[in-house]
Amino acid sequence: MIRVVVVDDEELVRSGLRLILGSAPDIEVVADCGGGEARTTLLAHRPDVLLLDIRMPDVDGLTVLRGLRELPDPPKTAMLTTFDGEEYLGAALHEGAAGFLLKDTAPEQLVHAVRVLADGGRVLAPGVTPAVIGGYLGGKPDAAAARSVGGLTDREQQVLALVGEGLSNGEIALRLHLAHGTVKDHVSALLAKLGGLNRVQAAVIADRAGLVGPGGRDRAYGDARS
Repeated sequence: MIRVVVVDDEELVRSGLRLILGSAPDIEVVADCGGGEARTTLLAHRPDVLLLDIRMPDVDGLTVLRGLRELPDPPKTAMLTTFDGEEYLGAALHEGAAGFLLKDTAPEQLVHAVRVLADGGRVLAPGVTPAVIGGYLGGKPDAAAARSVGGLTDREQQVLALVGEGLSNGEIALRLHLAHGTVKDHVSALLAKLGGLNRVQAAVIADRAGLVGPGGRDRAYGDARS
């Protein structure tokens, strides 16, 4: 079972997410709470995935996100937002968010997103992707992004391209006909080579370096030498 905690200041939102996710046979919402109770709840339940409202009146999502660093095994965290141009998205990315979801995400997409997060993938709602890229890179030129991936092996660039498409480790393994553990090792290696970025940051770099899209997709399907 994928254990999920929902942190949102609106009880109606929490109830709705609990109802949607609880309908999936492999997902269990073990707790939900507001921002002020987030740390205590997370320590008590140790979830695999955290759905976290980015803006709350008592303790905001960024504060909760920063506090996750102190946990021994922090959950994969997706930020919940209602704003297409949310100004806090870039900051959340820097703080280690593994994804961003709009609160009106369709139920089936929400269930899929939780599964992707649990498997080590990243989730970016189409409406927030431009804000995430702009907020994190702040106009970083494409050439700089390309240089940052120059030290990766061919295989690592293939894997990075698929990370940029939002695929989980399991999906990448299927696409490249590799073992799940091998993909996990490749992802860990490329994240370290990129300067200790998290998966969403790496996905943004992949996009700006030109690895995502038709050209990047060709590399991902090609035969790697490394």
